[in-house]
Parts: sequence; structure tokens; C-alpha cells
Amino acid sequence: MAMNSILNTDDIKKALDAFQAVDSFDPKRFFEMVGLKAKSAEDVKKAFHILDADSSDCITSTLQTDNLDLSDKETKAFLQAADKDGDGKIGAEEFAALVCE
Repeated sequence: MAMNSILNTDDIKKALDAFQAVDSFDPKRFFEMVGLKAKSAEDVKKAFHILDADSSDCITSTLQTDNLDLSDKETKAFLQAADKDGDGKIGAEEFAALVCE
């Protein structure tokens, strides 16, 4: 499954470009801008599994998939915002909580 089956590719690009222009990344705002925040819990779960590229049931240090290629700085901001238990990984529940905040 591809991310563009859940989110609009142009919306993803525009959001990433907006954050790169200000050299800052806000994961909560990003999810709002691309429309993931307004999606169903099932779509949020699908997005998590797409980002979980190695099927380890967690997202770690790389966030690169079709049409979504976060820089190291953006990935670090995402991990810091979502990793509530401090284990260096984002589980499905942490991801869903961040998206819905």
C-alpha cells in the first residue's frame, strides 16, 4: 500500500515545502496540513503501517516512503514529538495519539 492511497500527493509536497521554507517541522501541524488528522482511525492505522517500512510494529529513525521523504532533522522532530515513553521508537498508539492531538 502506498501513502498516496490515503493522502493527496500534492498536499504532502506542499506541507513539506512549507516547513522547509521556514526551516522548522511541526509533526502535529504537518498531519493537519496533509489531512491525516481528519481521516478515520483505520486510515491513520494504515498510514502507520506504511511508515513502518520494516514491519517491526514501530517507526524508528527513517521516514522515507513514496512521496514522503523527511530529512534527518524532520524525522528527529517527529520522533521527539511522538515517542512518549522514551524508548526511541514510535508505536502505533503513540502515532495515533500524535496524529489526533
